[in-house]
Amino acid sequence: MNQLLQSFTKQFINGQWREGTSSGTIRNFNPYSGEELLTIQAASKDDLEEAYKSAQQAQLVWEDMSLGKKQQLFERLVKVLEEKREDIIEWLVKESGSTLIKARIEFEASVTMVKESANFLTRITGQILPSYVPNKEHRIYRTAKGVIGVIGPWNFPFFLTMRSVAPAIATGNSVVIKPASYTSVTSGLLFGKIFEEAGFPAGLVNVIVGRGSEIGDAFVSHPIPSMISFTGSTEVGRHIGELAGKNLKDVALELGGNNVMLVLKDANIERAAKAAAFGKFLHQGQICMALNRIIVDQAVHDEFVEKFTEVVKGLKAGDPADPATFVGPLINEEQVERIKQEIEDSVAQGARIHLEGTTVHCLMHPVILTNVTNDMPIAQNEIFGPVAPIIKAVDEEDAIQIANDSPYGLSGAVFTENVHHGVEVAKKIKTGMIHINDQSVNDEAHVPFGGEKDSGIGRFNGEWAIEKFTTVKWIGVQNGYREYPI
Repeated sequence: MNQLLQSFTKQFINGQWREGTSSGTIRNFNPYSGEELLTIQAASKDDLEEAYKSAQQAQLVWEDMSLGKKQQLFERLVKVLEEKREDIIEWLVKESGSTLIKARIEFEASVTMVKESANFLTRITGQILPSYVPNKEHRIYRTAKGVIGVIGPWNFPFFLTMRSVAPAIATGNSVVIKPASYTSVTSGLLFGKIFEEAGFPAGLVNVIVGRGSEIGDAFVSHPIPSMISFTGSTEVGRHIGELAGKNLKDVALELGGNNVMLVLKDANIERAAKAAAFGKFLHQGQICMALNRIIVDQAVHDEFVEKFTEVVKGLKAGDPADPATFVGPLINEEQVERIKQEIEDSVAQGARIHLEGTTVHCLMHPVILTNVTNDMPIAQNEIFGPVAPIIKAVDEEDAIQIANDSPYGLSGAVFTENVHHGVEVAKKIKTGMIHINDQSVNDEAHVPFGGEKDSGIGRFNGEWAIEKFTTVKWIGVQNGYREYPI
């Protein structure tokens, strides 16, 4: 490893690397090998206070900086990312258990996100509206919200943190990042290094690594940030939403999913099987958009199970650093035990293990369950692991009803040879995103990303991110003087 990767054991506050002042520590482990990667002295509430104050001051400097200078810094940011490509990918593999396939996808998506965000610099526009009052006009300005608190996740740590940080900075804000403890480098400290090396003003990007029990609530309820961006579980997101609402803060919440693929009776089964395997087992299913339920019309159920099983048996599980590996380790053994319990409970209710994968520490080989019904734990809960439940539907109407019988609504897919009919089916699925003849794991920097129901609030990406990370101000301009009835 080069110098960039050697010592991520400090906090990044106001452009300086310093020890955290909490008495506690946070230890990071490689989920595949169990090797300890680093130990960080955790951040305290005093560190949090300093980070937010630094961000508040830096935001004023950033807002006044010339457009040309900001563009140069974003160009430099892209260059730094490209220079550190292999280092970032290596950290994703070691810290989050990402396979090389997934890590490369994540890195490229992050670069695209930065490039799209750089365009925001010239896409923030206002309006001039007429007035009913004579000789008056209304000017509508769009400006930065100020300081944004970003809570990074552990599953797609680099990209999902970048998805908030880059747009927030490009729209004139500063940020304080609280990374997930399991991925303190890839969802946090790497951002300090990269923005520092790119030459952004000190304090514009701050990273504090702290325990949720010590600084979690304070991170959200602190008076300085005007918005909190969080990607993670619905349970935690609901708590963040409650805290933010109590303190009248805006939120962007991208939460859990129970995503479906509907395989209709006219689907190309071979193509559907390959797409389902990718959408289910990429990053071991630890993706909010991953397929959670595969709902197949009974007319093609057996054929699909056969083709899908054939594809899944060909997926290599093992060391994520091996280029041939598609299924790597889960983030920790707690997740393994939780998933195994849900499988056991579902089998007790009648599910059948069609393909049984072995488990060694955090590495679970793919599992396929058939005879699954929608009321089983493996279908009701977000799996976040390499288990594929297949539900047999009586017909298309039944498949749609099963798909909507969930409190979640993030992503999904419909497979059919009739694309236009597929769109009509997709319209009936209560979800924020859905794809025809593709799988559910899709995210492009210029397309609105977000869910319905328990899957979150707000939309990321493109013009929707501009709207989310800015606010509007009405300035009324009276030309001459107005006559009043007094």
